Amino acid sequence: MFQTIKRFIPLFLLICATHCYAQGTATPTSKGTDNDANKPTDSVIAKAVDLPSRPGVTQRILVLTPKDPKAAVILFAGGNGGLKITPAGAITSLAGNFLVRSRQLFVDQGLLTVVVAAPSDHDSLPYLAGGFRTSPQHVADIKVVIAWVRSQAKVPVWLIGTSHGTQSAANAAVQLTGPDGPDGLVLTSTILNDNKEVPVTAMALNKIHIPVLVVHHVQDGCSKCPYGDVPALMAKFTAAPKKQLISIQDGQTRGDPCDAWSYHGFNGVEQNVVSQIANWITAK
Repeated sequence: MFQTIKRFIPLFLLICATHCYAQGTATPTSKGTDNDANKPTDSVIAKAVDLPSRPGVTQRILVLTPKDPKAAVILFAGGNGGLKITPAGAITSLAGNFLVRSRQLFVDQGLLTVVVAAPSDHDSLPYLAGGFRTSPQHVADIKVVIAWVRSQAKVPVWLIGTSHGTQSAANAAVQLTGPDGPDGLVLTSTILNDNKEVPVTAMALNKIHIPVLVVHHVQDGCSKCPYGDVPALMAKFTAAPKKQLISIQDGQTRGDPCDAWSYHGFNGVEQNVVSQIANWITAK
């Protein structure tokens, strides 16, 4: 009997080790809505990648690659942009941001998904606030990210920003053209007025020659993002070959109207919003 038990011990340990390893490499998740928006449905592992961008500066990104991606999306969080990603691929700040907490939903739609952190020379306060989002340095960092994504998959590359992240995405779309720039732009909860930094409406949006999708919640209560000003934003994309506004309703709101868990952050309707964005991006 004892000899029989001894023979099964190595097998038991192997099974245990394999199980523990699988648990340890699962995609990091964050507390989301009742929909559990970031719950992994596939065995896609998130990996952190450091890209040399400017002299002495690296740009860290989090990459999630599904099998046979249809397109690629580069996500820009809002707030002060102080998104931090550990070398192991865990997100330790701004994890509740709409795009960040919904990253797995984009993967589930067959999209190569890249989350952009603050660059190494802006990894402390004020992070991307104070005008960096519209600086040449930020554009240079984004250019490097786009080039890297193109080297990984021969698919269209889209920039998606939410809230203050729309300032990063829209400015990059204005400044970068051709292969250096994106193939499309998605703006969610766009910054329409800002007395401290350049709002999206003040940018040279007539220079954008790629498809543009704008997604906005009808009840967005953030003072910088009134839904009533969205039509004026849409009118500025005069050179875009294709543009559309998707107006979102329903969901739930709590806390500050500019926070991620309000209507501004599409709380409770993440799946619906991401599905509509993905369908628009991949439509033939």
